[in-house]
Amino acid sequence: MAPAVHADDPCLGEDEKKAAFTRSAALKKAEQAGRSAALFDAYLQIMADDCMDRYDKNAVMQAKANLPMLGRDLAKAAETQGALYSTDPKRLDGQATAFRYYEAIGDHQEANRVVLKAVQARPDDLRVFEKAWNIDNGRYGPADPSTGSRQPYSSPPAFRQELTKVASTNADRLMKAEEKDAQGLTGNIGELGKASAQSLEKLRSAALWMQYVPGGDRPARDRAEQRGDTIMKRPDPTFTQGQAMLYYEFAGSPKAKDMTAHIKKKSEESQRAMEKAGESMKGMFSQKGEAEQKQFDKKKADLEKELGF
Repeated sequence: MAPAVHADDPCLGEDEKKAAFTRSAALKKAEQAGRSAALFDAYLQIMADDCMDRYDKNAVMQAKANLPMLGRDLAKAAETQGALYSTDPKRLDGQATAFRYYEAIGDHQEANRVVLKAVQARPDDLRVFEKAWNIDNGRYGPADPSTGSRQPYSSPPAFRQELTKVASTNADRLMKAEEKDAQGLTGNIGELGKASAQSLEKLRSAALWMQYVPGGDRPARDRAEQRGDTIMKRPDPTFTQGQAMLYYEFAGSPKAKDMTAHIKKKSEESQRAMEKAGESMKGMFSQKGEAEQKQFDKKKADLEKELGF
């Protein structure tokens, strides 16, 4: 007998019915093909459909019973192949990464382990690191048997501590490398341009990693202000203050605002001086023109007199 349903049951629509039958067919096809990854995806689709139990209770029971074990088997195989984590949902062979399999079955502890392993394998990859740092976004623990509610999941403190170590190591490495670049800030103008560009790049990168360590990015910004001061002590600040400005702006230093005001004032003074010089030259040419005109008129009058006009 068909189960009793209410007239307002949202699962009675034709679209819901069609979707459920499509998922049942995909499950049968995956079972016949014997492809574990496709079967896992079919199970996931069934578990995500709240209306499946209206049309194929057997499929729902299969998914609940088999999904966790199949997910772990696929995750272990992916880890053995080195497929720990990727920003791409699927690999070319249709398989997912170990992280995605563990995450899909709700095994957050194992998902944390493999994503941390991926971070340690590529410690300078900020995208992978940020994924690991924000890994608990959208996560929930198991449903409460009595209420069905789920609480947000929080990873153990040890997980975040390991990530902090990675961030700190990267920040220290970049700050040390920046010291070498900064030696060129006292060289000739050509050396200064290259040195300041490389130095600022490393300071900005270090600041990104410092966001994840206690104290934040203040050390990188403080050093940037020091580099700006070094440039301003050069004997040619008129030609090199642009590089100092870049450091001050990154540092968030009030010196950047002061320098902007100073440059604007100098520019206005130069503009006024040029305008004054222009007016002076215009007047000089005007006076010269008048004198030449008078001389011409006199010569003309003398010539007319000589000719008897």
